[in-house]
Amino acid sequence: MSDGNPPGVWPSAPDTSARVDLGRCSRRGWRGRDREWQVIAGLLRAAVSGRGGVLLVEGESGVGKSRLLAEAVEAAAGLGFVLARGTADESTQLAPLKPLMSAFGESTQTLLGSRGITPADMRLRLVDELQARLENRAADGPHLVTLDDLQWADPMTLLALRSLIPELASYPLVWILSRTIGSGGSGLDRLYEVLERDGATRLMLEALGDQAVAEVITDMLDVAPDPELLALAAGAGGNPFLLMEWLEGLRDEGAIEIRDDHARLVSRRLPRRVQEIVRRHCEDLSSPTRHLLQVAAILGRCFDANDLADMLGEPPSRLLPALEEAESARFVVPAGDQLAFRHDLLWRAVAETVTASMRQALHRQAAQMLLERGGSAIPAAAHLMRSMRPGDTAALEGLDRAVSEVLPSSPQTAADLAVRALDLTAPSAPGRFDRTVTAVYALAAAGRLAQAAELARTALSQTTLPEQTSQLRYVLAYVLMLAGRPEEAVAQARSALSQPDLSGELGGLTEQVLFQALFASRDRRRGRERAQTIVAAAERHDPPARVGAHILLAGIDWAEGRAADAIGHLREAVRIASGGPIQAQHAHPRLLLANALTSMRQLGEAEAVFQAVDQEITALGHTAYAASPAICRARLRLASGRLDDAAAEAEAGLAMADQLGMHAFDFLGLAVLAIVAACRGDIDTATRHAELYRSRRQAGQGELYGRVWCEWGMALVTEARAGPDKAIDAISATIAIATERQWLLMSEPGAAGWLTRTLLAAGDRSAAETIVVTAERLAEDNPDFPTLAASAAHARGILHRDLTALARAAATHVGPWDRASAAEDLGVLHAHAPGGSGHDAAIHSLDQALQDYQQTGALRDAARVRARLRKLGIRRRHWRQPERPVSGWDSLTDTERNVATLAAQGLTNPQIATQMFISPHTVKFHLRQVFRKLDVGSRVELARLAADHISDM
Repeated sequence: MSDGNPPGVWPSAPDTSARVDLGRCSRRGWRGRDREWQVIAGLLRAAVSGRGGVLLVEGESGVGKSRLLAEAVEAAAGLGFVLARGTADESTQLAPLKPLMSAFGESTQTLLGSRGITPADMRLRLVDELQARLENRAADGPHLVTLDDLQWADPMTLLALRSLIPELASYPLVWILSRTIGSGGSGLDRLYEVLERDGATRLMLEALGDQAVAEVITDMLDVAPDPELLALAAGAGGNPFLLMEWLEGLRDEGAIEIRDDHARLVSRRLPRRVQEIVRRHCEDLSSPTRHLLQVAAILGRCFDANDLADMLGEPPSRLLPALEEAESARFVVPAGDQLAFRHDLLWRAVAETVTASMRQALHRQAAQMLLERGGSAIPAAAHLMRSMRPGDTAALEGLDRAVSEVLPSSPQTAADLAVRALDLTAPSAPGRFDRTVTAVYALAAAGRLAQAAELARTALSQTTLPEQTSQLRYVLAYVLMLAGRPEEAVAQARSALSQPDLSGELGGLTEQVLFQALFASRDRRRGRERAQTIVAAAERHDPPARVGAHILLAGIDWAEGRAADAIGHLREAVRIASGGPIQAQHAHPRLLLANALTSMRQLGEAEAVFQAVDQEITALGHTAYAASPAICRARLRLASGRLDDAAAEAEAGLAMADQLGMHAFDFLGLAVLAIVAACRGDIDTATRHAELYRSRRQAGQGELYGRVWCEWGMALVTEARAGPDKAIDAISATIAIATERQWLLMSEPGAAGWLTRTLLAAGDRSAAETIVVTAERLAEDNPDFPTLAASAAHARGILHRDLTALARAAATHVGPWDRASAAEDLGVLHAHAPGGSGHDAAIHSLDQALQDYQQTGALRDAARVRARLRKLGIRRRHWRQPERPVSGWDSLTDTERNVATLAAQGLTNPQIATQMFISPHTVKFHLRQVFRKLDVGSRVELARLAADHISDM
């Protein structure tokens, strides 16, 4: 491990009576880092008082990053922190979560063993379980987590850090992450950028200054350097490792003498590069020790003595003399139950003494040794990636094993391995087709959908076998559907189904993808007859095909205005999927059912179904849909009039989609955020979300569901920004098509009234009449859903200036925003009554609208109603009760106060979510608001403040 330090495994807290001087900035072995130490000391002091923090360290190799982490660990241990230390390593970078697992003393088995199920994709569950363990531990006191050499971190580690660090920000948990600049890839760059934007301190470790260099020399030689020695030392560039290696070399060779209490050079030899230093040192070693180190360098920065013995073909006991010589020469140091090169630069330099062809051969030998030993194929894969040649059958089989093993926990790594294996497989090789399909699946799971589709298309052009063609077309259709390109998915699925010898299982899966893609397309009726045939002869078809058929028929019924039939089909699809194979469940009919119930304002049942969807997706490991529950639940929160919760869910879902590279539901999330911002009166923010929505649409990033509803949301934002004429232009194409118009009015009860009002304002009464006729027909055809009757009454009241209809809408609309909108329209109509006869009734209705708008946080709408009341001679304050302050306990909303109280009692975010029937994402959002309003940064401070507030009551 870095600096020879083994990883920490959550040991018992050290004796808290130890005293640590956090003010110390300079001492022997620790020079020139005053600024850096002040940052670390500040983080540790804050954690002692209950606040967490994040430090992002970066610098060139040898500049002292690992030493900085070691100093932080030493100080934190003296303060009673619980410690966790992990290091990434080139030889283990294919092992998912290796740095975090070693730091926390966990493994995949310990994290998931209690759950029993092994899903296809374990990423979500691994991160959730790791977060739960950390949250429980962090609640007991301050912790320090150091992770070194993250330039070697695997994609899953970066994903986990991006989730864990913000989620646990309110605990006394200090994270120090370190990386070498110029390496690590875009994923690590993105992690640093995201964490820095969220408040992390980013620290570039610079070269030592002249004074610090002089102090280092004095520490090593016990006397100060003379000017000539100091000037020559500048050749090390202020790099502590190079400087010390140079000094040791000079001292060992007798090139330095002490005279008049100063060190001076006897020879004028300039500082050497580290490679030259290592080569010179290696020449001083015996041949067996030199060869042992070269082989060890192939195994990695850290290596196991047994692996080294196997590579050399010797029993471990025969290695003792060489290992002792290597340790005495300070090439290697103990690192837990392994050995490690003392420094990254030292390791690299030793490896570079081996020729490229010999390095390749040694990597091949290491891979073969590990594969023959059995167990995990992942360690061998790291060597195979550096040594494989085209057509190496045994090596390719080893990579196949590694792909299969790593796919559930790190699809990104699996995709890289699978693509590499495919590149090394001859076009005519027997295993090429299977490797192609595996690579496509891995790329899709990793969110690299364009690459997956391209690979599938290339494979299609290279095969003529019907069975292979059908399977590739199915896989391609699945990828295209996830990418939001339903029309192309339909074409590929139809082509696959046209093959006469399509197997039953593959046929059923292809039918399901076809029906899902048709559901997401504009012309759903193309598959009606096929779906009806499958439903009518259910016993002759596999569950995936039946699930897909019911989904499509639900979409057709919905578009044609039959809500009960549509929901019935979705309930049947849920029933079939629940008892069918995993592939049938991947269509997630529960998600569609929850969305339909949200549209019909069956909000309680919708909430319960969304919770089941969340659990289902996590249990199945279907990461392609991982962001969908949060994003779709955001629309449920919007329908409930909970704008803050809607924004929290949408932001959380979009963040997860960004992390996982799955963007099928992004448009729905962006539309929710745009609508929330518009309702709040933040038109600039609403416009930014709308512009991002449109730019992604223009780039061809289609969506799976919610397109029509999203277009209405964009029109609502356009109306707020540019007026009714522009708004109608934005949505005219949608409402001109009967099925699209009906779909919208079925999906959004507020749309009928809004469209009627906006069309009239734009001077298009004919189109407004069409909206009213459509809404009334939907209400008549769906008597079991009162929300459609309220919607129709609202639209009719606006068009025909019907007081009775508007009063009925204001009383029966379920959502507070919808109710407020109808009450406002009723108030406006009363206000225009002849002779002022409706003055009092207008005030009453507008007051009702104002109350509901304020309750939801729709500030723009509330401001408009207050302006209407002023015209009637009535002035209303922003709040009916005394105005809420902007900070302090009294500034908290009811939800924020409940969240704050539970957090102060020690409940974790998931526990709070369970008790309040909201999601952990929403809890995190509200806690951020609580911390901002109360000016606290941790649960410890929150608990103190809550206790003081309760005692004063």
